[in-house]
Amino acid sequence: MQLTYHTDYALRLLIYLTTRPDRIVTTREVAEFYGISLNHLVKVAKSLTQVGWVISTRGVGGGVRIAEHTPDVTLGAVVSHTENTHLVECFHSETNACPIHHCCQLKSVLHEAHRAFFEVLDRYTVRDLALTPGHLGMLAKRA
Repeated sequence: MQLTYHTDYALRLLIYLTTRPDRIVTTREVAEFYGISLNHLVKVAKSLTQVGWVISTRGVGGGVRIAEHTPDVTLGAVVSHTENTHLVECFHSETNACPIHHCCQLKSVLHEAHRAFFEVLDRYTVRDLALTPGHLGMLAKRA
């Protein structure tokens, strides 16, 4: 499974903001830090603001900051929010047109793998990513 840039950037933004809980930062600052697309990051920030994980402030001195509860959000919740988790057509009942979905064994195997993937992600929170020893400790000091 390959996650989209949207999910990758969402996780990076949440890590960055979690290491700076008392600061408002600009999306430009974050994009430059990671060397990623500002336009894409702005879309990601908007998506995370809409779900309430990031708080956005407009105007001079504006930017984004982490919502108080966000460090406790699971990685599974973030990935579920940012990804289409229907691995194959038969996972989505409204658009499923597979002629063998009633007897196909692939669906059950993929459901099991899907559950396992999210079980692992749900064991970790945004805070866990931000508290990783080593180079992330330097993250808060760099900017």
